[in-house]
Amino acid sequence: MEYTEIQAELIIDAQAELGEGPHWDAQFNQLYWVDIMGRKLRIYDRVTGSETVRSFDLMVSAVIPTTAGGLVLAMEDGVYLSSLEGSLVKLTSIEAELPRNRSNDAKCDRQGRLWVGTMSMDYEPKAGGLYVLEPDGDCRQVLSGISISNGLAWDYARSRMYYIDTPTRQVDVFEYDEVAGKISNRRVAFQIPDATGSPDGMTIDSEGMLWVAHWGGGCVSRWDPNTGEQIGLVRVPAPFVTSCTFGGSDLTELYITTARTGLNEEEICKYPHAGGLFMAKPGVSGLLSASFQAKE
Repeated sequence: MEYTEIQAELIIDAQAELGEGPHWDAQFNQLYWVDIMGRKLRIYDRVTGSETVRSFDLMVSAVIPTTAGGLVLAMEDGVYLSSLEGSLVKLTSIEAELPRNRSNDAKCDRQGRLWVGTMSMDYEPKAGGLYVLEPDGDCRQVLSGISISNGLAWDYARSRMYYIDTPTRQVDVFEYDEVAGKISNRRVAFQIPDATGSPDGMTIDSEGMLWVAHWGGGCVSRWDPNTGEQIGLVRVPAPFVTSCTFGGSDLTELYITTARTGLNEEEICKYPHAGGLFMAKPGVSGLLSASFQAKE
């Protein structure tokens, strides 16, 4: 497969402290994303180019539409349900016994389950986990000993789930039982090179290739998980690239979130749009993002 390299362009100069969790809502032509440290949900309207920003009292790390028309939010102490404008209702606490842990990356599989990972706010190694919230409200832990739970992606055609625990610098692959929502046979799909930053969020395209955001690397890389070969690169004019997802009317636009936290004055001068929302057109389409299966 031919190696390609392109440049991402700024869409919204949001100056988010820690932009994360992009999710494309095809029904409304909108991109949901969050500023975790800024405690904000941002909704980008692709048609008008405008943004709606909603603030919270708690850190919010992921926002995903529900099949009932509301939103499910991964927040620092658990998972909440919200109407588009309304108040929050807690669905479940996560790691209530660990008040210095918070939720991090979260996504739904196509069965409507929410997979949500955690991490220590003090960056304590192996203090987090990965959890699954079923539509019936049952929440179970599927992985423990996780340091910074990040990227998630499913290849349903091959019955696989891909996963990133950032400090390991690798993308792992599991066998995925879609009916039961269970994972097994964890192994390394590929390793991220040392000089390119650390792997953060991730998405998958229609060809089964993975797109990995590089924290500290200023890019999103494309990989063939079957061969472990890097086959593409999107350069981003911000060093802390956090996540990505495909969107747009034909799912050919790769939306990329970035962070501003941790940059000194000199670096902010060099990367004035750090913390912004970026977009690239890599010439391949993605897959529809799944919604949370809300109880009727």
